[in-house]
Order: sequence, then structure tokens, then C-alpha cells
Amino acid sequence: MTLEGEYEPSPWGPVAEQVKLYEESGGTEGVWLEGVPCVILTTKGRHSGKLRKTPLMRVEHDGRYAVDAWPAYETYQASTDREIPVVVLEPIA
Repeated sequence: MTLEGEYEPSPWGPVAEQVKLYEESGGTEGVWLEGVPCVILTTKGRHSGKLRKTPLMRVEHDGRYAVDAWPAYETYQASTDREIPVVVLEPIA
């Protein structure tokens, strides 16, 4: 499924820079996040309709990829009141 819309870079500089590096290099740079390989996830804002791109840790578990194996996740979650999502991506047939 291809998402269409206007791309709006993340307001958080490190995320915007990593996505830019990844895309400008054709995926040969900006491929690591906290020492773990990453993928770039594109989402579309429910209200704004704008596209956002976010680097996610690519961690394989039982033939699927999950971001929950990052050792600092628990500390990261404890540092904020908001819930930090863990996303499991599965291929579609």
C-alpha cells in the first residue's frame, strides 16, 4: 500500500536527520539506531493527513520484527508520561 500526501519531517531534529540521511543515501547510511539496524516507517496523520517517517529498530523475533528488544526501553518509557508504542510489522500476503 502506497501512502500519498505531503511529507512533513519530524520536529525532532535527530529523527529528521536520520530519515534524511537514510533516504538521500538510498538506504546505505542512517541504517543504525542505538546500535541496532533500523527501518523507516511511513505513516499518515489521522488529522493532518501529512506523511511522517520514523526510524524504528529492526529486531527479529520468531520470524517477525519487533522493537521491544532494546535494553534501554524500560528506562526510556519511565522517563515520560506518554505511552511509547512497540510496533510489530508482519508481511502481507
